[in-house]
Amino acid sequence: MEEERIAFTVEDTHTGQRLDQTLLFYADRYSRTFLNRCIKEGCVLVNDRVCKKAGSPLKEGDRIEAHIPVPKEPDILPKDIPLDVLYEDADVLIVNKPKGMVVHPAAGHTDDTLVNAVMAHCGDSLSGIGGVLRPGIVHRIDKDTTGALLICKNDAAHASIAAQLKAHTTGRTYAAIVYGIIKEDDLTIDLPVGRSEKDRKKMAVVRDPSKGKRAVTHVHVEKRFEKDRLSYVTCRLETGRTHQIRVHLAQTGHPLLGDSVYAPGRKSPYPGLQGQCLHAQTLSFTHPVSDRRIDITAPLPDYFLDLLDKMK
Repeated sequence: MEEERIAFTVEDTHTGQRLDQTLLFYADRYSRTFLNRCIKEGCVLVNDRVCKKAGSPLKEGDRIEAHIPVPKEPDILPKDIPLDVLYEDADVLIVNKPKGMVVHPAAGHTDDTLVNAVMAHCGDSLSGIGGVLRPGIVHRIDKDTTGALLICKNDAAHASIAAQLKAHTTGRTYAAIVYGIIKEDDLTIDLPVGRSEKDRKKMAVVRDPSKGKRAVTHVHVEKRFEKDRLSYVTCRLETGRTHQIRVHLAQTGHPLLGDSVYAPGRKSPYPGLQGQCLHAQTLSFTHPVSDRRIDITAPLPDYFLDLLDKMK
């Protein structure tokens, strides 16, 4: 079995923190339960000595080295699933993802994902940086979020777009309908986002900066619907954390309409909506080869337009 090596030196902000908590900060793609198991199995060294106690407190300067076993990923097969292509050239592909489509294979979704469709569309022309399960995928959107998604056709394009995402030089704007009337016309939400300590499957605003990453969302109110107590907004991402918009808006008391994860129990005036009302509307980036600025708009989907029409 292959393994991933993770090594770091404990900083002052993590002094006194448990080993498993600190390891989770540096390896948040894994669950805390899985990392705890790795610790108990002797996969983690502290100052070159095996440490099997997940609760061991750490000190500044401690050297941590983890050898995380990575199971072999299954072969993913292409499948002829129609794609709504917004832009395509030899280096990148931008598609308009429909509601309900999972981006990459996971439990319960092995052959009906965007990756399966992209592999059929692009053949062997996809970046391999994302691995077997995520060929060409440089960023993603949730299953029930619609809109523009960029796929890279080669490793050079992937590296360029990934660098732009890290430097926050890409432009991404989402359209959303939220519960409640937002009073401000414009607001900026600058709150760190990390794994929820109460539910590891969810993200949350975290007050301890060592347990999350800075996240910034700029919100503009497009229209208020007083009768339904709903607001139509656009959200410009300055950063791109997992579930960032959903978490940030829920934190302000205005969660997304239809979001059963971050707005459980909220009664919708329009029942039957499948998942949160969120659409990746615009995407802009510098082309990795031509250096030309590319600006793409994904039109609002029918379900979104129908909601706006009903609220009028």
